[in-house]
Amino acid sequence: MIDFRNPSDDSDDSDDLMEDVIEAVLSDVDDEMSEHSLDAEDFANMVDTDDSDEDFEGDEVEAGGSGVRAPRNEDSDEEEEPNINNIDEEAEDDDTIKSIIAAIKKPRSVPKDIELDEFITDMSFHPTEHILAAGLITGDIQLIKYCNEENDIYKTMEVHTKACRDIEFSDCGKFLISGSKDMSIMITDIETEKLKKFYDGAHTDSVNKIYVLDDNCFFSGDDSGHLKMWDMRTNEAVYSLHEVEDQITAITSNESQKMLVYTSSDGYLTSINIGARKMFVQSEPYPEELTCIGTFRGDSKIAVGTSKGKIYTFNWGQFGYHCDMFPSLKIPISNMTPLTDRIAALAGEDGHVRACHIAPFRNLGIIGQHSLPVEAMDINCTGELIATASHNNDIRFWNIKYFEEFKEIKFNEKHNNYKEKMHNLPSSKFSNAQDFFSDLGKEDDV
Repeated sequence: MIDFRNPSDDSDDSDDLMEDVIEAVLSDVDDEMSEHSLDAEDFANMVDTDDSDEDFEGDEVEAGGSGVRAPRNEDSDEEEEPNINNIDEEAEDDDTIKSIIAAIKKPRSVPKDIELDEFITDMSFHPTEHILAAGLITGDIQLIKYCNEENDIYKTMEVHTKACRDIEFSDCGKFLISGSKDMSIMITDIETEKLKKFYDGAHTDSVNKIYVLDDNCFFSGDDSGHLKMWDMRTNEAVYSLHEVEDQITAITSNESQKMLVYTSSDGYLTSINIGARKMFVQSEPYPEELTCIGTFRGDSKIAVGTSKGKIYTFNWGQFGYHCDMFPSLKIPISNMTPLTDRIAALAGEDGHVRACHIAPFRNLGIIGQHSLPVEAMDINCTGELIATASHNNDIRFWNIKYFEEFKEIKFNEKHNNYKEKMHNLPSSKFSNAQDFFSDLGKEDDV
């Protein structure tokens, strides 16, 4: 936070300098803002140069974009056309001025937030294009073209009669596979909006999860624990298994695609031999819901999130009992998305999106925040953005490119677990309190 103090009577030079800066910002904003996150009108609204305010003190500049106010020099009759590029050397050394200019010229690194009219039940990024699909509680699916400059909700497809529980793009990106509370599965061409396949009564209970195996095959799981494999080239399920008695909450596989692993609300981790069409191993029952799943460390480990905020890890192929347990945040985890081979994004009821290092376990900090629980999360095709949707019908984007330079964590390294839980990462909308004084005492290099 930057605090402009009330100038004294003998600070005419400081007044002139501040006036020049603000006028320079306004005069150049039309030319500069086309490539940046703020437009001219937004910045003009941020700047208040009301002559009627004689007492000027304590106005602020915040990272989120609050007001900026500067005193006018009423003794000057001449109006100049100052330019940011022509500010004198004294101005260039002023930290306040530097902060203002840097805030104006900083480009957006993420698309703007999106607010929809209906509750968002699931989201899926297109595998190759900058398109995000959002499934709604009404049964519709909205397609959104996103970029840092502008988002465009360009298509709404009326697909199901009840809530869309899960949506996934096919590997080629041409089709969108959706499962619904109405017990049906639909495969829709996103260009023509025509149905390629309609599996009416695909399950005897609400379809909760879809997992795409390849261009033709996918799996579905329902609220009663039934798992089915489908081939788009056929009109019936390839086969069906019923190894659990409660809702299937997450499904995944590894690169070899020989086994499928899924979690359920009755506390089981179940693995299926895809080729043999039968169960491979089922875990011991856990006293909590297993809610989400991800593969890490070269597909050698499975991480499972739970309703009690724990994370269990299993060695691939050894699904009977976990090899490690991390107490994590003690907040129910409902979503897990692998960001890198060792880092997962976790989200749940507190509305925070957190990063966690898998094996060894470390809380890396907060990626972003919502005011209400997070319902859905996905990572885009480039791996630079994740999108999260919360219970207030909004979608927010978080730039996670900084994880590309993240150094590997070693076992037995000393760390402060409490501090790591509360640490705000670069993508967060909030700063860390200790960062406020981080630049004090530093001298410029000569």
